Amino acid sequence: MLVALTDPIDPAGEAVLREAGHAVELAAPGGLDALLARAEAVVVRRQLPDALCARAPRLLAAVRQGVGVDMIPIPDCTAHGVLVANVPGANADSVAEFAIAQMLAVARHAEGMHAALLAEGWDKARARTASAFELRGRTLGIVGVGAVGRRLAEIAGSGFRMRVLGHRRDRSALPSGVDYATLEELFSASDFIVLACPLTEETRGLVSAALLARMKPTAWLLNLARGAVVQEAALLEALREKRIGGAALDVFAAQPLAPDHPLRALPNVLLTPHGAGLSREAVLRMSTGAAEEVVRILRGDRPRSFVNPEAWAASRARRQSLGYPEAVTA
Repeated sequence: MLVALTDPIDPAGEAVLREAGHAVELAAPGGLDALLARAEAVVVRRQLPDALCARAPRLLAAVRQGVGVDMIPIPDCTAHGVLVANVPGANADSVAEFAIAQMLAVARHAEGMHAALLAEGWDKARARTASAFELRGRTLGIVGVGAVGRRLAEIAGSGFRMRVLGHRRDRSALPSGVDYATLEELFSASDFIVLACPLTEETRGLVSAALLARMKPTAWLLNLARGAVVQEAALLEALREKRIGGAALDVFAAQPLAPDHPLRALPNVLLTPHGAGLSREAVLRMSTGAAEEVVRILRGDRPRSFVNPEAWAASRARRQSLGYPEAVTA
């Protein structure tokens, strides 16, 4: 069968697919629709069209190389019997470590000192240490304590001896060392607030002007989730008026970030290009994990991380209509 790649994956992932007997083809620029029309599966690293199944009549699987499945039109897939899977936890270490790196960058001014040392000299660079501070004893608030949030809490609490607050729907699932807080409490008490929640209808626009108004004037917001979780206009206003310490943003409402975007002109922001989860190790785990899920689905098995299990019955009918046999283990 043909597996479409919206973007390149690690060669190890391609090897998993080819060893299972599948053809692998990377979408050419502007050619994703033509490729989807021929594919039985797609490995997803960018937004798929809403009417996916109308464009992909042979599709059996849409597998996210990563965690967030907002790039996949799940209702359309479910209605047509296309199975959706992801690779949860594969980049948790990478994203959690990235969040720590952002907090340290804010606290210790390493990049600013480097630039000042080269441009202004030793004394000017050293003067920046006057506003440096330690993470120990500070309060970290995590919105969305899943695999990433749990690993971040572990590093921050056990490693840096920070106080850690967490907010998630099931407060009983919070790990040891993380104190539950309402969103209002978390935004009021935290020195750093990390967004690590999925983008859903409940979390879209979650960070509003009202929540931002609760933040300490020295606190920083770190968005490692999705740009749409934050009401961007409200954040821009808070940053321009310096009502919060700043924002470290790895994701944006529209990506890539436009060359004339107003965030680029603000001094109290740290901008990165959606790279938190893209270490060498994480990409290897995500690519091979996604490929293994594709192989399972194409041979007729259930995926291990099944996003839309309610589509199982419809997927059996779809396989039959396309002439593919059922798996013995299905």
